[in-house]
Amino acid sequence: MTSIQQVAVLGAGRMGKAIAIAFAYAGLNVALIDARQRTEAEFEQYQAHIRADLKQELQLLERIQFIHSEQSVFILDQIQILSRTAAIPVLAHCDLVMEGVPELRQAKQEIFAWLDQYISSRCIVASTTSTFLVTDIAQMISHPDRVVNAHWLNPAYLIPLVELSRSEQTSDMAVTQLKSFLQLIGKVPVVCQARAGYIVPRIQALAMNEAAWMVEEGVASAEDIDIAIRTGFGLRFSVLGLLEFIDWGGGDILYYAGQYLEKELGERYRTPEIIAENMRQQRNGLREKQGFYDYRQIDIAAYKQQVLHTFVGRIAANQLQPPFNILNQSSAIV
Repeated sequence: MTSIQQVAVLGAGRMGKAIAIAFAYAGLNVALIDARQRTEAEFEQYQAHIRADLKQELQLLERIQFIHSEQSVFILDQIQILSRTAAIPVLAHCDLVMEGVPELRQAKQEIFAWLDQYISSRCIVASTTSTFLVTDIAQMISHPDRVVNAHWLNPAYLIPLVELSRSEQTSDMAVTQLKSFLQLIGKVPVVCQARAGYIVPRIQALAMNEAAWMVEEGVASAEDIDIAIRTGFGLRFSVLGLLEFIDWGGGDILYYAGQYLEKELGERYRTPEIIAENMRQQRNGLREKQGFYDYRQIDIAAYKQQVLHTFVGRIAANQLQPPFNILNQSSAIV
């Protein structure tokens, strides 16, 4: 059983509502807390609005057959929408508070100053921010050792990944507890240091900008670029991670490709020094049984078979497997 039992989500925006649904789906009672001070009449109106938004999200999940109607009712019943005043006694017993207020420093500082008065010293505080480093957030609260950034990808109730970012002050216990909790509820947490962009946003920003540049340069149409991503890039990297793929193909191949692309397209294609160092140390990947990963104790033939088996499954699931012997089927010949 996880040490995290009582959870709250502070801020009922798009991300806050989605995280509340993810927690409730796992069977937790969730306090979804309004981050603003409102009059009683204003809060009642706001509460009704948030509940309607939650119902709408759950109806969507029903339509795409992620949940059924009984589960939708259960999830909604697990989420309690609270005003700041009503949340105070609840916060005292929380093991985890997920913060999702607007990405404005003043708003963050105000809400953390308020929160800090009511949570216990053991409560983990996890910010969903994408624009403030965990080191910035840690300065806003009295116990920086319990502060972690937890970056969920939209839609948070569907995407498994949660990127955890820690500072030097973050305790190992806080990271371990949060990571174990997220794994228990079916998420896939990864840990990175306090750097801008986490992992996925940093990589995807480069990829998305490159796609836009190709449209701008007239390299290909937006439609063809997106088809290429869905049926090539996306399929391949849903099976192999980027660094795993470097090992699969060979770091030296990337090095020479990078040199060519840098010459033709500019500095952004410069090969990282770690690739050149791996080449010098003869760690180019599978071929030499060392690269970003160590394959010396791995049955490489079995590993390749497993990867390709998974890849075939992805192709079939996306209805992209070509028909067998199509050219000898008379109905297909024009």
